[in-house]
Amino acid sequence: MNSSHQTAQQQLAQLKTGFAQLAQSQISAAALGQQARAATDLLQALPPRYSEVLFNLLDRLESSALFTEESCSFSQKGLLDNLQMWADKAQGQLDLLQA
Repeated sequence: MNSSHQTAQQQLAQLKTGFAQLAQSQISAAALGQQARAATDLLQALPPRYSEVLFNLLDRLESSALFTEESCSFSQKGLLDNLQMWADKAQGQLDLLQA
């Protein structure tokens, strides 16, 4: 495994931890967004559409944090579920690259 692939795996693991921390209100949506945008090795290892989807979800998540659950058109839990699905698919892509 080369070092950039290893770094991408580490960054994905860190993002998964960040998703869990956000779900438990241990970090903010903005902090998670910063973490995700800094995961450059991960984003470069994945097809471009993965970055587009991730940033779209993060933008919606950061916007939802500005409103109460009732006034927002999408729930934070739903977005977190989608982020977890994104992480699972990203892991599958990284596994294919490693094979």
